[in-house]
Amino acid sequence: MKRLRFRLVAVCGMGVLAGIGALIVSYGAVAEREAPLPMFEDVTARSGVAFRLLSSRTPQKYLIETMPGGVAMLDYDKDGREDLFFVNGAALKSPMPPGAAADKSDPKYWNRLYHNNGDGTFTDVTERAGVRGDSYGMGVAVGDYDNDGYPDLYVTNFGQNILYHNNGDGTFTDVTAKAGVGAGGWSSSALFIDYDRDGRLDLFVARYLDWDFSKNIPCGAPEKRQRAYCHPDVFPRAAYLLYHNNGDGTFTDVSLKSGIASAPGKGLGSALNDYDGDGWPDILVANDAIAEQLFHNNHDGTFSEVGLRAGLAYDEDGRAFSGMGVAFEDYDNDGWPDVFIDDLANQKYALFHNVKGAFQYVSGPTGLAGITIGHSGWGTGLIDYDNDGWKDLFVAQSHVMDNVEFFQGNVRYREPLLLLRNVSGRFVDVSGESGAAFGTVQAARGAAFGDLYNDGQIDVVVSCLDGEAKVLRNRGGRNRWLTVDTEGTVSNRDGIGARVEMTGEDGRRQYATVTTGGSYCSASDKRVHFGLGGEAAVKVVRILWPSGVIQTIEHPPIDRIVSVREPRDAKRGR
Repeated sequence: MKRLRFRLVAVCGMGVLAGIGALIVSYGAVAEREAPLPMFEDVTARSGVAFRLLSSRTPQKYLIETMPGGVAMLDYDKDGREDLFFVNGAALKSPMPPGAAADKSDPKYWNRLYHNNGDGTFTDVTERAGVRGDSYGMGVAVGDYDNDGYPDLYVTNFGQNILYHNNGDGTFTDVTAKAGVGAGGWSSSALFIDYDRDGRLDLFVARYLDWDFSKNIPCGAPEKRQRAYCHPDVFPRAAYLLYHNNGDGTFTDVSLKSGIASAPGKGLGSALNDYDGDGWPDILVANDAIAEQLFHNNHDGTFSEVGLRAGLAYDEDGRAFSGMGVAFEDYDNDGWPDVFIDDLANQKYALFHNVKGAFQYVSGPTGLAGITIGHSGWGTGLIDYDNDGWKDLFVAQSHVMDNVEFFQGNVRYREPLLLLRNVSGRFVDVSGESGAAFGTVQAARGAAFGDLYNDGQIDVVVSCLDGEAKVLRNRGGRNRWLTVDTEGTVSNRDGIGARVEMTGEDGRRQYATVTTGGSYCSASDKRVHFGLGGEAAVKVVRILWPSGVIQTIEHPPIDRIVSVREPRDAKRGR
């Protein structure tokens, strides 16, 4: 294994390190040691973000009204700062005429792109960028599908989905028809994933139900003149989609050939990781009121659904639950990615501990069951918000039904945000200590995570149904940190699917996988972030790229964003 040798040259506030690949160091704010718990500040009002997620609720109780919408963090113009993209609903009529589609022509229903100005404010650039969208929006995926260095957008809808190619000049072009990824039906979340490790990002699309306006039926308590949104049990499952990237701007639908379509579900959140350590990315899907699903990558272009066999299909009592948001990360630093899936009140949020490729339900012993039994969750992430070296848990909360109090008196529709601190593998509710934003209630949906201010602190952006989005700035503490930004050369340009292992000077290790997917219908900052606590140095960072290239970086600088380019001629692993 080659050792990285480099020299540091200061150039306009940046550093360039030469060796295996290229290493670029962005000088962030240097932290001090022994921080108190961080606070999140709601900076929405002064940020310039004025997005409202609109459902266009009707007396018909169309189920799609409950489900939008996602939010994404991405650096669309490659200026080094994370920008924001929000997915919106569209206007509905009551009832919808036969053959009618939701109307997105009114600007209040447009999807919105906000440019990060670098001074704590954002500017709405939707019209110039050309991403206002059409159809009733659900989610968003982010990835550089053509390896040109600029992240592209895939927007999921009830109706045809949209692939926006990033032109590199601040604008996007709708290339859906050319690319062949329009899908149809009711799509929920999507993932860019290089499932065959050929260096090009493919596309996975989860779909929710076989439903349309003509199939909407009265549910609830009609004898009391109280209509409700129908339970998903009323409608059939939908097949998921997998599109293979052909490398020429087009994709081929391989849903049937790959085996993905043979296991339909009621998919909401989705995420990728290598759960069994074989070097190939697998796909997790959170299902609503049926067994959760895990698609094992067979290395030959096909997948097998193994959720039951792997031990994460049901809760500890063998019951299905209403899976919505997902996080597929290693919460206990043992090198194996674990699974978190939130759900509805009275079900308990589900945490599955990965024991060398087999999962154990551990919501009880980790403290999650007692904390979450009365909550309903959507967007979620395992993030190290206090930079102590342990991934904590954030959940955007709300029930599905806006009149749930009528049917379940102990459950509330609007809920506060939830923040659980990871204390050596057990979770403690610190919401009440984390800022005023955790003391208000809303119908939160999508959530995205990343470092909006390049200060080494993980921030959160939440989209709220029929309410204002929230931009939550992490004011941080004094713990140290390291962020790794991957650039593939043999692998896909984003490095999605790369496994990053960080070893501190004290020998403790942390693990992460490069991805933008997860949460609920949302996409997050692709940069990998490690909290270091009070450690004064990092011993080594080891990256296993999707190509099989193994790259080792010894003693990288800390309290920095370090960009790492994949070497073309290094040792290959799996």
